[in-house]
Amino acid sequence: MLVEVVRSGFVEGRHRGSLVALAADGTVAFEAGVPHQPTLPRSSNKPMQAVAMLRSGLRLDGELLALACASHSGEPMHLEGVRSILAGAGLHETDLQTPPDYPVDEVEKLTYVAAGGTPEPLAMNCSGKHAAMLATCVVNGWPTQTYREAEHPLQRAVRTTIEELAGEKVATTGVDGCGAPVFGLTLTGLARAFRAIAVASPGTDEHRVAEAIRRHPLWLGGTRRDVTRLVGGVPGLIAKDGAEGVYAAALPDGRAVALKIDDGSQRARPPVMSAALSRLGVVAPVLDELASSVLLGGGQPVGDVRFAGW
Repeated sequence: MLVEVVRSGFVEGRHRGSLVALAADGTVAFEAGVPHQPTLPRSSNKPMQAVAMLRSGLRLDGELLALACASHSGEPMHLEGVRSILAGAGLHETDLQTPPDYPVDEVEKLTYVAAGGTPEPLAMNCSGKHAAMLATCVVNGWPTQTYREAEHPLQRAVRTTIEELAGEKVATTGVDGCGAPVFGLTLTGLARAFRAIAVASPGTDEHRVAEAIRRHPLWLGGTRRDVTRLVGGVPGLIAKDGAEGVYAAALPDGRAVALKIDDGSQRARPPVMSAALSRLGVVAPVLDELASSVLLGGGQPVGDVRFAGW
């Protein structure tokens, strides 16, 4: 049991899950739950997918490479960035095979709808990754109509890269919410993969991905996203949130964390990550800010969602 939901001094809910933390040398520093069981990392796989695309010839850097790793909030800069990736490959947003959606951020969704926006593939939070996937296909002359299929050359390259970075074979293959394959790993493998990207030497594709995330956290998430605050608040950190309560992070000295909340709760992720990074010795004001979230009663704070303790 990792997280307590406390209202008016009464524990009204609990979130259970698993995590693993790696020390700087890559050994397990501590763990909880069952981190050796396979899970679907969902969007936490995106930095590894981006490494695979760079290895396959994708020419992106900076904020657009961060956008390729993103589950973006659907802010105007994100949507224009996706269009830019597509245009650079001679493609259009109609080539995207993301399911039509609204921006994932509630504020951006309201603004989008008020301006007359309807569900579109472009607005779906994975459209940056899909634009980069399409651009990678163009570079290699691979078919763009079938890029989401697990046996497509692009997805085979992604799988190979994920297995190399994680140091383990993919445990299972599913279909992610965006329609692309999602490759299953243990949390330990996920932590190893993030560590490999975070410690990579300059000039490598892994380092290019790490630097894009570090320098452009606003493009990785969005204005009101906890992953953006976390990356921006801990120097050198890379991190990526995923659906169903997944979170992974790593530092350039090799320390890393991967976690999964059993019931998929997104509100439970930040306090657990904050606690794990703090236990690894990371000190930063943002960890205190993310250590709990406020519960309201009658519009006033009456409790919080917080880490339950080791």
